[in-house]
Amino acid sequence: MSSTIANRYAQALFQLALEKQVVAEVNVDLEELVKVIETTPELVSLLATPKFSIERKKQIVAEVFATANPMVVNMLELLIDKKRVNEIGNLAKSFKKLAAEAQGSAEATVYSTRALTDSEKDEISSSFGKLVGKEKLTITNVIEPSILGGVRVQIGNYIFDNTVASKLDNLKRTLVG
Repeated sequence: MSSTIANRYAQALFQLALEKQVVAEVNVDLEELVKVIETTPELVSLLATPKFSIERKKQIVAEVFATANPMVVNMLELLIDKKRVNEIGNLAKSFKKLAAEAQGSAEATVYSTRALTDSEKDEISSSFGKLVGKEKLTITNVIEPSILGGVRVQIGNYIFDNTVASKLDNLKRTLVG
């Protein structure tokens, strides 16, 4: 869940990236940053520990993320200054959401009994994208055998459930009362 603080930092970074026309590049760098943090949680611990000076932490960030966009490095340094390093993951999620909205797309999770083909994903993206007012959807496919068949699509707070399991539940409620 994104925090209010992370949303504010993400909004500021997004506005700056939009001005400089590097939203996609910053988004990719933030995704890579999250991967690094997930694979090496010691990095966040190191950046959060009071054992090192703020200058030393900034130096470490500059060395580790030398190839990243300078805006991302500056944001990391700001988070170090404000002792908000633990918000990096939430900031990246908020930024990704802002970038998707600006491009007319949204994140969608599709639950199915098997992996979807690219053409099925495209079809779902175009038809459900229209329902929520987006040009396209970035689909994450989750395989869930318990739905028996059909698909369940979740886009933000919207859930479109066309699964055999939900239809059986509805039938059961109708028959049992």
